[in-house]
Amino acid sequence: MLRGQVSLEEESQNPPAVGHWKPLMPSKGDKEEPEGGCQDAGGVHEPQSTEQLNVSRLRSSSVEIREKGSEFLRDELHKAQKELKLKDKECERLSKVREQLEQELEELTASLFEEAHKMVREANTKQAAAEKQLREARGKIDMLQAEVTALKTLVITSTPSSPNRELHPQLQSPSKGGFRKGHGRNKSTSSAMVSAASQNVAPEPVSRECREVDSILFAEFQAWKESPTLDKSCSFLDRIYQEDVGPCLDFTKQELSELVRVAVEQNTLTIEPVAFQAVPVGNVAAEECGGPNGFRSQIVTKCALSGLPRTCKHRIMLGDSGNYYYISPSCRARITAVCNFFTYIRYIQQGLVRQDVELMYWEVMRLRREMSLAKLGFYPSEM
Repeated sequence: MLRGQVSLEEESQNPPAVGHWKPLMPSKGDKEEPEGGCQDAGGVHEPQSTEQLNVSRLRSSSVEIREKGSEFLRDELHKAQKELKLKDKECERLSKVREQLEQELEELTASLFEEAHKMVREANTKQAAAEKQLREARGKIDMLQAEVTALKTLVITSTPSSPNRELHPQLQSPSKGGFRKGHGRNKSTSSAMVSAASQNVAPEPVSRECREVDSILFAEFQAWKESPTLDKSCSFLDRIYQEDVGPCLDFTKQELSELVRVAVEQNTLTIEPVAFQAVPVGNVAAEECGGPNGFRSQIVTKCALSGLPRTCKHRIMLGDSGNYYYISPSCRARITAVCNFFTYIRYIQQGLVRQDVELMYWEVMRLRREMSLAKLGFYPSEM
């Protein structure tokens, strides 16, 4: 459109020359000059006026064309300017969108990198903790396997017919060393005392005892053996709790007795010997609070469970409380008898005892007999 405008402007600046038009076809006067010689003089003004008319028409038409062209170009120019403005606005909007997207992309990239680093740190921490737990678990497994192997050896080798004397020291004859503390004045008297004691005190071996299975107790044990549990709501354990465990752990100090019973059931009770010191019997509390530095207070000789002054060679701790309670040999025998019973039924529950049902039943009866003897005040001299 601009080229057309330039060409029109050049035509308007160079108007056509007047009087120099040549006819395209030869006129008749040129061929018949002798005949029309007198007419040429009279008709000269007619072609000149025609030429002037044509020139004026051309000028008016060129002006009109130039005006229309300039108007058209102005319209096109306005349209182009509007389109440029719209495109500028669109470019500005798109640039803002691009900047916003770039900013969001940068923020997203930064957050992704931060999250990735955080996940890597957490994974490394978890891996280190898992490796530590794995090492500890392997150590515990090795230790437990060794303990289970030793316990299996002790439990399997201990049967009612041939009990393990090391596992059950209370089965040893009390005549050994029982009369060594007596005042033997002559050999005959001492030998007579020993022989009499051996005849009256020494029990018969377990294998020579006459026994008969109680059908009710055996049925309860068989029912419990099908699904071993430590819940005392079952008939088997409920009877033992009422007849043996409860009376055996029923001491003078009721509050401490209840704590001991709970600790025995949860397998968190600890019994350890104490160094014997010649301390006079006194009315001192039987509780010793152990500190972190292992300092022990003065050892007393008053039983914490019975409240009676006794020579306490052992002390108990309930869980991880750190409080120690000195107990007499009789109380220790009662607690030990109950602990032996719970240990054996736990072995049965865990599947560590591979014996016939009847043999396991008689072992349970033997443990119940130990609890009955302990609650009546009988205990081995080693206590």
